Amino acid sequence: MNDTAHRTQLWDLIKDIHFGMFTTRHANGHLHARPMTTQNRAIDEDDSLWFFMSAGSDAVADILRDSQVNVAYAEPAKQAYVSVAGQANVVDDLQRKQALWSRMDEVWFPGGPTDPDLTLVRVRIEHADYWDAPSNRLVLLYDMAVSALKGERPKDMGERGHVDMR
Repeated sequence: MNDTAHRTQLWDLIKDIHFGMFTTRHANGHLHARPMTTQNRAIDEDDSLWFFMSAGSDAVADILRDSQVNVAYAEPAKQAYVSVAGQANVVDDLQRKQALWSRMDEVWFPGGPTDPDLTLVRVRIEHADYWDAPSNRLVLLYDMAVSALKGERPKDMGERGHVDMR
């Protein structure tokens, strides 16, 4: 599979997952993860993921201190798992906020795209790993059971891919 196909596969896996676990390194050195909604409608030309965050949040403070982040996505019903590593930064771009805005965002930011607490965070994807297993659980469980009986590792557990963006 070429890079374009891997990027397409990456987006196909995460586009319908509503929340990703956004992980930053806190000032005390610990990793902190919190659920965040990916705002993208598609992977942008610049291969970035976009998030709305509260300006006063620990997440934004963590990003300003250490920009290396991870966003993990999981959709167990579809057996789809993605881990994205990248560099995050706060972006002041009202046009982008307006383009990404949806009515659901008003729950967190009642002032709309101009809400003073609304911060736009961009994660420039450096690399990503994904695992896409067969979505039919019965087939997957059957293959695992047969392999266990044979004392072998399962042969077709789905597709694993790696995407380098930089």
